[in-house]
Amino acid sequence: MPTTEQLGLIGLTGWREKVADVVAPPVASKAPLSEDQARAIVGGAFFALSVYYVVTTVAKMIKAARG
Repeated sequence: MPTTEQLGLIGLTGWREKVADVVAPPVASKAPLSEDQARAIVGGAFFALSVYYVVTTVAKMIKAARG
C-alpha cells in the first residue's frame, strides 16, 4: 500500500513537477518537512484542484441539461 507521500508525488508530472521542484526546497527549509513531503503536498493540492474542477464542471453540465 503506498504512503500518502507516495500518492502526493504520483500527481507530479510535467509542469506540476517543475513547480514542486521550485517550491519544495524553500518550504522544506522553513517548515519541519522534508523536500519530498513538500513536493507531496504540492502534488496533493494539484490533485484536489483537478477533482474540484471536474466535479464543478459536471455539476454545471447537469444543471444546464435540466435547465
